[in-house]
Amino acid sequence: MGTSASTTAIFPRARRRSGMYESFYLRAVCPREPLGVWIRHTVQKPPGRRAHGSLWCTVFDAARGAPFQHKLTSERLHVPDGGWIEVGDAEDQGGWFGPGAARGACGEAAWSLRSQTLEPELHHLPRDWLYRAPLPRTKLTSPAPSAAFSGRVSLAGRSDIELDSWRGMIGHNWGAEHAERWIWLHGVGFDGAPEAWLDVALGRVMLAGRLTPWVANGALSLDGRRIGLGGLGARGLQVNEGVDGCTLRLPGEGGVALHVRASVPAGTAAGWRYGDPDGANGHDVVNCSIAGLELELEPGPAGESRALHSEHGGVYELGMRERDHGVPIAPFAD
Repeated sequence: MGTSASTTAIFPRARRRSGMYESFYLRAVCPREPLGVWIRHTVQKPPGRRAHGSLWCTVFDAARGAPFQHKLTSERLHVPDGGWIEVGDAEDQGGWFGPGAARGACGEAAWSLRSQTLEPELHHLPRDWLYRAPLPRTKLTSPAPSAAFSGRVSLAGRSDIELDSWRGMIGHNWGAEHAERWIWLHGVGFDGAPEAWLDVALGRVMLAGRLTPWVANGALSLDGRRIGLGGLGARGLQVNEGVDGCTLRLPGEGGVALHVRASVPAGTAAGWRYGDPDGANGHDVVNCSIAGLELELEPGPAGESRALHSEHGGVYELGMRERDHGVPIAPFAD
């Protein structure tokens, strides 16, 4: 099964006077141990200037403590034949990403990966016209909310990491600005439900100088059924978050509610600083791609509660303005 034919890069069509950002990313996690790979290709375009690209590579390994992180920024940025994005030179220092494959090198890391899409694309926003409208200023989809990755990741000073059908996902987002505050959760590797996945984003934005309440959009796939979560009209959303994890109550379609607990193992989170297209101070972003997840769906598809557990198959990401969160920020500027 291939990724959606609707997945295309947005940045080549951006107006010169406008500012925007865009990212294509993948994550994959080992089924046996807390070891995960996060590779992200980003575009940053300030108003009135050319876009430039960055390539981010992070390897999470709980046995080694703090994650490996590196970032490469290049003026060489384009949409390659048969692909979504290429930053730098994928044969030297840079990355190529497209349907079915990702390859590249970033500092002391290099990778060659094949991907298989296991589920059709997920559009987080509930209506197609919202992807064309000025608001929301952040758009996101998951071309492959569930995917399998095989191949190799090499890091200097350690044995190659061999991926053999590691579960994960492929994501795509873009917009005129980041949300003021956001949470992104993704989950695979649930005990007793190997095909299940969770993919949900939550955000707060500034409108007329005021911070809006949280809004969630996403889905849980369970037993072959995709259950929509959140939405503008959803009632009963509850959020308690910090850099070490979160607890959520996500209202879903059909009157269900999903209770989520995400836990970040001590010392395993990566810290980045994301610049804003308008040149503002940007956001600190804390991401753990080997997080623990506990889910409780009530009532479940059959009218009964259903509990799911993933020891290390989750992603928990928190984007914020504050700087005093205690997670070291990688020294890579935009």
